[in-house]
Amino acid sequence: MQLSRSARIALRVAAGLGFAIIYVPLGLVLLNSFNPDRSASWPPPGLTTHWWSVAWESEGARSALWVSVKAGLGATAIALVLGTLIAFAVARYRFFGREAVSFVVVLPIALPGIVTGIALNSAFSTVLEPLGVGLGMFTVVVGHATFCIVVVFNNVVARLRRTSGTYEEAAMDLGAHTFRAFVDVTFPLVRSALVAGGLLAFALSFDEIVVTTFTAGPGVETLPIWIFNNMTRPQQAPVVSVVAAVLVLISVVPIYAAQRMSADTATGSRI
Repeated sequence: MQLSRSARIALRVAAGLGFAIIYVPLGLVLLNSFNPDRSASWPPPGLTTHWWSVAWESEGARSALWVSVKAGLGATAIALVLGTLIAFAVARYRFFGREAVSFVVVLPIALPGIVTGIALNSAFSTVLEPLGVGLGMFTVVVGHATFCIVVVFNNVVARLRRTSGTYEEAAMDLGAHTFRAFVDVTFPLVRSALVAGGLLAFALSFDEIVVTTFTAGPGVETLPIWIFNNMTRPQQAPVVSVVAAVLVLISVVPIYAAQRMSADTATGSRI
């Protein structure tokens, strides 16, 4: 149905307002990080990188950044390995996520974060504590991976839905066994979808906070948790603004790269 000119204009205005609501505050976080004490010189001139160097000298902020990087890399690695296995299973049986395994994989991200966090905390306490393993970095990684695998799963299934499986079947008809056909034919088709999902998983590990709250042990403080713990401390306000800006940058870069890769995958081109 062809929209009228006024309807198209209204949609564009609504979209513009939506983008402004989302991105203007993020832009202000970045800009404010160069003058977080909100001095009279706001906005520029007066912008300085002083608080950026102060933030880097903060041991708590550096430690939280390193914890978040480790959690993100660990969760992404798990998500990519499981995503590859899922791609093999989907390509082999062509179920496209309609079976019970799809429900199990997608369910965690559909539940409220606090419910998933409490559930993971209970599971860790019931299974790991009797074995002498408490909450800590490992449980944070597993908690993030629970969310991240959903991103990779959806990317893989979406990509495989656009393939018919004809080439893989032809390879098997020529004598290639199932795994060889997957490696030579199907995996190249889903590789960019896997990488894009991994990038999104890494960004998600920095943004997600509720599950971390329930899965982190003593001394495990990710970057978002560090920000929330220090927001009400006046002496830390400038540093918090800078760390929040770092969090925005760490999230935006992989998300943009993943979006580009997903677009190129959809059109069949390569970066």
